[in-house]
Amino acid sequence: MSDADRTDGSPEPVTDLLATTPATAYFWGRVAGDGELTENCVTVRTGDETAADALAAVAGADRADHRVAARESAHDASIVRFEDEYELQVVGTAAERASAALGLPIDGQPGGYRFDAFSEHRAELVRGLLESCGTVCFRESPASVGVSFVHDDAALLRTVRSLLDAAAPHAPTDDLSETSSGGYWFGLADDADVAAFAEWVYAGSDESGLYSAARRRKLRRSVERATASEVGELSE
Repeated sequence: MSDADRTDGSPEPVTDLLATTPATAYFWGRVAGDGELTENCVTVRTGDETAADALAAVAGADRADHRVAARESAHDASIVRFEDEYELQVVGTAAERASAALGLPIDGQPGGYRFDAFSEHRAELVRGLLESCGTVCFRESPASVGVSFVHDDAALLRTVRSLLDAAAPHAPTDDLSETSSGGYWFGLADDADVAAFAEWVYAGSDESGLYSAARRRKLRRSVERATASEVGELSE
């Protein structure tokens, strides 16, 4: 099934979260970027209601819990923002199976991050990672778009860089650096075609429902400001 196979804008539950589908690729990308695994529970967080509903639908779970959370800036720990946060928990064997099959860290153990199973659904996987541990900004002076990925686990970010290196269109990246808060980050290189990346990573998202409305909108508007042109809804 491709991302464009869905036409009603609402993802359907999957019978097996470890099956290789666009929906599971997006789901595990979000878990890897902003979630955690314990022995019998998968937890994933999002600040967007659209994404929360999509994740709950994919997992066949009740709607995620909602609260307002304080979040430190990934690049500057002195900056704290208060944002909506939705948290979804999936109880059962999916956590142990995902740890074994995908190399996701469980109970605080190091992760190996093996995403080869999702090679046919790389855009959805990267979309989940972008929305969960990525940042987008418009740079006023050079009139360009900055896209970066931030996480406490350098191994995950090295995996994300490999995914982008193998993507079509190719998205060159800078080297990993440390953040002031003790994590790691990297960004798309200055010569990366961010408009092409944006269109690729959100292709088919409107039909599938697998996206964060807020994050997609921010990336679209940033690209349009930088290119002085319309890039559409980043969904076709």
